[in-house]
Amino acid sequence: MSQFVDECQLNIRGGDGGAGCVSFRREGPVVNGGPNGGDGGNGGDVWLIADHNVASLLAFRDHPHRRALNGVHGKGKDLHGRRGESLEIKVPEGTVVKDMYTGEVLAELFRHGDRWLGAAGGRGGRGNARFLSNRRRAPTFAEQGEHGEERWLRLEMQLMADVALVGFPNAGKSTLISVISAAKPRIADYPFTTLEPNLGVVSLDSETEFVVADIPGLIEGASDGKGLGHRFLRHVERARVLCIMVDMAALDGTTPDEQVRVLLDELGSYRPDLLDRPRLIVGTKADLLTPDDVQKQGWEHPVISAVTQQGVRDLVGRMASLVHESRQIEPMTEGVVVIRPEASGAVVERLGDNEFRLVGREVERVVALNDVTTPEALSWIDSRLERLGVLKMLSRAGATDGDVVWIGEFSFEYRSDL
Repeated sequence: MSQFVDECQLNIRGGDGGAGCVSFRREGPVVNGGPNGGDGGNGGDVWLIADHNVASLLAFRDHPHRRALNGVHGKGKDLHGRRGESLEIKVPEGTVVKDMYTGEVLAELFRHGDRWLGAAGGRGGRGNARFLSNRRRAPTFAEQGEHGEERWLRLEMQLMADVALVGFPNAGKSTLISVISAAKPRIADYPFTTLEPNLGVVSLDSETEFVVADIPGLIEGASDGKGLGHRFLRHVERARVLCIMVDMAALDGTTPDEQVRVLLDELGSYRPDLLDRPRLIVGTKADLLTPDDVQKQGWEHPVISAVTQQGVRDLVGRMASLVHESRQIEPMTEGVVVIRPEASGAVVERLGDNEFRLVGREVERVVALNDVTTPEALSWIDSRLERLGVLKMLSRAGATDGDVVWIGEFSFEYRSDL
C-alpha cells in the first residue's frame, strides 16, 4: 500500500554550462591559424509540472535532490558543445511551491500541465573564436561555463475538491464518502482512523459531478498544531463548499452545538475567510438515536445516517446545489507562477569604509565566466566592466584610489585613472 505524502523538501539544481574551447586552425605549414574554439552548451533547466497522474509527493521524501544535465564543453574546429537535457519533475495537481528559507510562494500548480521554471541552467562559455577582433587577432582565452541555479524548495500539496467534509474524529466522514462515491477509505471505530485525506467523485447524472474530500479529524487546538488535523487544514483551502459533520452520539458527551462551535473556531483561526464559504451543517449517526434524542439536544439541522443512508440523498442534493452556485459565482482558480525577470545592470553596495561590492548578474558573469589568472582575459574583463559603466558607478558611490571592490569571489583595487 503506497503512502500519502502531502509535504516535502526538494533541492533542485540547473545543469552547469559547458566551457568554451581555446583552439587554432592548423593547416599545412600554418602552425597557428585563426581561432576556431567552439562554444560550450548551456546547462539544462529544471521544470516543475503539474500532472494528474501523480497522487502525492512520496517520490521526494527519500530522494529530495534533482539535477539537470550539464552542457558539453566546446571543441576545436568550431564545434559547439551540446546543450544539457532539461529535467521535468512531475508533481500532483494542487502543489504549492515555496522557498524553503523565506516561505515566499513561488508557484501554485493547480491544473494539469501548469509548469514553472524552478532552476535555470548555466550559460555555456564562449570559445576563443568569439573574441576575434581587429585588435585581438589570436585570442588565447575562452569563457568557462556558468554554474546552474540551485535552490531548496518546500512543496505543499492542497487537494482540489469541491466539498470538504470537516468534523471531529469518528464523525462518520469516511463512511459517508464511501457511500456517496467509489472511494474506499479505511474505516474503524477508533480515533484517527483516517491518517490521510481521501477524495471521492460524486456523480448524480451526466451533467452533475463534483469532488468530495474527506479531511482527517480535527480536534480543538488543531490550528495551533495539536493533534493530526493541523497537517490537513490546508486541504480545506481550495474547497468551494464546507460540510460540517457533527457526531450526534459522541462518546465523550460533547454536545452537537459545542462541536460546531469548536470546528468553526478552528477553521476561522486557520483562515478567517473559510467562514465566508458556503457550508452545510449536518448531524451524523442518526441510526444510533431516536427522534426524541435529537429533539432533546435542540438540534435544528438535518440528521443523516451513512449506514442506513437516511437523509444521504437529500444531503448530496444540497451539496450539488451549493457547488453549482459557487461555480457560477467564482470561476475555477488558476495557478499562479512567479516570473523572475533577469536583472540587468549592477548595484554598488558599501561594505565598509574602504570596501565595496558590485552586485548584478551581468557584472558577476563577466568575472565568473573568465579566467582571471590570464593577462589577456583580465584585459577583456577590464574593457567589459568599463563598457558596463562600473568605474563611473563606483566613483559616484564615493570610491577612492586603493579601495577594495568585490565582484563575487573576485576582488581588485579601485583606481580612478583606469
